[in-house]
Amino acid sequence: MSHPSNQTVISNALFNLKGRVALVTGGGSGIGLMITQALAVNGAKVYIVGRTEEKLDAVAKQYNGEDIDGEIISLQGDVSKKDEIARLYDEFSSREKCLCILVNNAGVAGSTYQQEAQSPEEAKKNLFDAKGATFEEWEQVYRTNVAQVYFMTTAFLPLLAHSTEQHEDYSGTVINIASVSGTLKNPQHHPAYNASKAAVIHLSRMLANIVANNGFKIRINSISPGVFPSEMTTGDSGEDQKSHIPKEKYDKVPARRPGNEKDISRAVIHLVVNQYVNGHNELVDGGYSLIEGF
Repeated sequence: MSHPSNQTVISNALFNLKGRVALVTGGGSGIGLMITQALAVNGAKVYIVGRTEEKLDAVAKQYNGEDIDGEIISLQGDVSKKDEIARLYDEFSSREKCLCILVNNAGVAGSTYQQEAQSPEEAKKNLFDAKGATFEEWEQVYRTNVAQVYFMTTAFLPLLAHSTEQHEDYSGTVINIASVSGTLKNPQHHPAYNASKAAVIHLSRMLANIVANNGFKIRINSISPGVFPSEMTTGDSGEDQKSHIPKEKYDKVPARRPGNEKDISRAVIHLVVNQYVNGHNELVDGGYSLIEGF
């Protein structure tokens, strides 16, 4: 005779996302698309948000199918603008009673600089005088990578809180996609990007603290991926909106390979379903931070 509690820890019970509603920014390619697939295949209705409607519609058409228990729905919007976020909230709330999972994934890399130099004068030329080294560049990187995380999360707090009303013993969850680059001392030739991802990690902790102190049943965590194939790391993607990463990009990774769909999917679903994890940054980097970290 089996024990009644055995059924509470069976994989189908632990990781089933049937009936959950998700929103993934930048869900049309790269890591965002991997996350979208993971949530939809396991039962969630997933809205993917991006600036290009045609690209989102193509993803929804290509990846919806009989092998997906949930659904992928395109929702055009520019999350780097506050009025657009307000519009997205109004449109989303007209369709859904709650938001169970918010994944803030949209981001930009910004310009790269030559950081090695033989003299202080050369360093100044490389880092200060470089074409992309402008205040406007830094503002744009922070606007897209950091400010939108703050405004998307705070805008959707009411719908995230409603998740508890719709699903027993469940708290709405926010997952902010940072980067292993935000944990490294080496700026990797794009200091604005690395600094912005460090800010995402800390902002996630601060938002989790605000929510917890106010007593809202919402959890906020971040994930810091390492080297994964995406348009940001490879510059483009194929007809399937997937990218393929060259070997030199992951030479230093102890895992001796780039991350893949299974790696990011396990991390995301873990943070979605584990109601006892809050304010946490999860490194999914194949051990890269062991080599290049602080």
